[in-house]
Amino acid sequence: MLTGFFDLPWWGYVLVTLALTHITIASVTIFLHRHQAHRALDLHPVASHFFRFWLWLTTAQVTKEWAAIHRKHHAKCETVDDPHSPQILGIRKVLLEGYELYKKESRNQETLSRYGHGTPDDWLEHHIYTGRSSWGIALMLVVDLLLFGPIGLTIWAVQMAWIPVTAAGIINGAGHYWGYRNYQCADASTNLIPWGILIGGEELHNNHHAYATSAKLSTKPYEFDIGWLYIRSLQTLGLAQAKKLPPQVRLDKRKTVCDAATLQAVITNRYEVLSKYAKSLRHTYREEITHLKVAVPDLGKVDMKRIKHWLHLDANDLSEQEKLKLSLVIQTSSKLNTAYTLRQELAAIWQRSTATKEQLVRDLEDWCHRAEHSGIEALQQFSIRLRCYA
Repeated sequence: MLTGFFDLPWWGYVLVTLALTHITIASVTIFLHRHQAHRALDLHPVASHFFRFWLWLTTAQVTKEWAAIHRKHHAKCETVDDPHSPQILGIRKVLLEGYELYKKESRNQETLSRYGHGTPDDWLEHHIYTGRSSWGIALMLVVDLLLFGPIGLTIWAVQMAWIPVTAAGIINGAGHYWGYRNYQCADASTNLIPWGILIGGEELHNNHHAYATSAKLSTKPYEFDIGWLYIRSLQTLGLAQAKKLPPQVRLDKRKTVCDAATLQAVITNRYEVLSKYAKSLRHTYREEITHLKVAVPDLGKVDMKRIKHWLHLDANDLSEQEKLKLSLVIQTSSKLNTAYTLRQELAAIWQRSTATKEQLVRDLEDWCHRAEHSGIEALQQFSIRLRCYA
């Protein structure tokens, strides 16, 4: 019977396969995603060339194509121009045909020209990694067969399927459909689980969309990003340097008036601010909607779960029909109307690009004043905390 250089027990081949695919995942998240697409870190040429070489062997992906498609995804997220939004195309299609969607977009020269800037443009890229991308996976097959014998074909097949399934399917699909959200981004991104291990930290997808240029994807004490662990290890060896990290909210409890520092902190942490607003008002919304179901019997036909969800969204994210349904409900409750209106006005503060800094500070101070005199305790407490942003 033919055997390879290594003769392992069955569990040995499983461990080898997991190790090889994990190196590929690490290469995707560190090199393609955080380094190339978002410039969140700098890599030493040694590390950069290793990742390029490994991805050539295991994925045949072209760096320019991957970076361009991912940048377009961020620029056009959850619109008809998003290359792989499950909100537009449906979760089934993205999960099952994510790789096909990627290949289709990779043939769009406008996407590559507009979003593919700054990617490798050297002799190796043109003549090896891009010019002969299929040679790498063929070489990987030969290596697997030599090392492990016939079982190497299975190992190679798993390697080839790993990224299409995990990245093109799970991250692009499930990461915009199921999970929890730390931040109220304009898109539908979610964190799949708080422990980013299996797919290199990419499980923390909502965190990434909130702070796309951050080299670290975990933001909460209970979250773990193994990709960041690898980046820190590379930093220790002098092979990497993180350029940007998620902002940390700092509170100065002595502050009672909004100033320029408050404004800057609120704008920088705007997704955290909206998330905190949603959490602060959750109990108020639940109590008020429960009361309305009894006090206004006509609302019994309204899907209140959707109403509670819409209360946390920007008005621009709702269809005209959804706006009408929401309006019918909040008109029956001064508390819901006040909380929803103030939420929209708060988000509008950092969207006013033509206003001066002084005007925005006044607007923020006025917002806090109205929140604290709204008669809604949750709003009062939220506003007091917001004034402390520093």
